[in-house]
Amino acid sequence: MINGLKIGLVCFFALFFVLAGVMHFVKVDDFAAIVPPLLPFPKLIVWVTGLMEIAMGVMLLCPHFRANVGVVLGLFLLAVLPANIYMAMAGIGFDDAVASPAALWGRVAFQFPLIAVIYWCTRPRQDAV
Repeated sequence: MINGLKIGLVCFFALFFVLAGVMHFVKVDDFAAIVPPLLPFPKLIVWVTGLMEIAMGVMLLCPHFRANVGVVLGLFLLAVLPANIYMAMAGIGFDDAVASPAALWGRVAFQFPLIAVIYWCTRPRQDAV
């Protein structure tokens, strides 16, 4: 049962990150707006992170890469955390939508349990070692 839950979560995260990566190319300006101003070339950062999300989403579906991708994805989410913090501090919503401070800061706080769940579901089964 646990293995089925892990596979289900892996499939969910694979789809989620592929779609999120694609959105980096569809909504470039929205994503560029949350790149902290001290970083140069915000659109290039958006494109590169979009490609990374697509690649990691696809690689989650490959059991051979899954455990390593889970670790890299966790590190990636930590690396983009400053963008989420900047988004919350500046009160930036997507698609000109106004987001409440609670929702924006909730998004920041959600990164940590998200990382934990991704790490958990990408670990190999204990009996499969």
